Parts: sequence; C-alpha cells; structure tokens
Amino acid sequence: MLKEFQEFIARGNVMDMAVGIIIGAAFTAIVTSLVGDMIMPMVGVVTSGVDFSDLYFSLDGESYASLKAAKEAGAPLIKYGSFINALINFLIVAFVVFMLVKGVNSLKRKAEDPKAKDAPPPPKDIVLLTEIRDLLKK
Repeated sequence: MLKEFQEFIARGNVMDMAVGIIIGAAFTAIVTSLVGDMIMPMVGVVTSGVDFSDLYFSLDGESYASLKAAKEAGAPLIKYGSFINALINFLIVAFVVFMLVKGVNSLKRKAEDPKAKDAPPPPKDIVLLTEIRDLLKK
C-alpha cells in the first residue's frame, strides 16, 4: 500500500494539481484585494458611500447602529453584504479563468492546425465574428 501511495504522489498529475492549488490560493488573495481595495470603493462612490460588507439584516427585529454593535449584542444576523462581496469575488475569478482557458484553447488549436502555420492571418473582422459565433454556440 505504501508503494502504491508513493506512485500516486509521484505522478505528474498530482504535482500539477498541487501547483495549481497553491497558485490558486495566491490568486484568490490577489482577487480578494482587487475587489475589497479597488472595486468596492468605486462601487461605494457610485452608491453614495454604501459599504456592502456592513449590510445586514437582524433576525431578532431589533435595530442596531452598526454591524459591529449587532455582533456584540449577539443578535442573529443575515450578512447579505458579505455575500455580495463574495459574489463579486467569484465573478471576477470566473471571468479571469474563462479568459485564461479561452487563450490556452486558442493556442492549442493553432498548434494543432497545420494550415494555420502557412496561411496568412484572417482579417480581424472575420476573427471577431468567428469568436462571437463560438460564444453563442456555447
């Protein structure tokens, strides 16, 4: 059993996955900072200073001066502002991953197509229309 475990760990896929997880964790920290430190302040300006992370609904029916005061009182809370921040975080990460996968797939297609190496590049408007068509098919 130990030998099987060593073979499993030594596989390239496991190492690739480990590197991906580590880079993903670092990437998550960057995106969290991007959302919290750059995007949300701009959203706050547009929404007249509303800080989404402080938005909550108290389930005990009481009114509190702030989220901190509600937490200190031990009130049951639905912190929907934190959810909004997490949702924005997710959408940004999903979009970046989508763009990365799209770029890698495009490079793979070009590498696999022998005609692509010899043929001149197609006009930009045809490339754009092809990309739009491919997106609509999905």
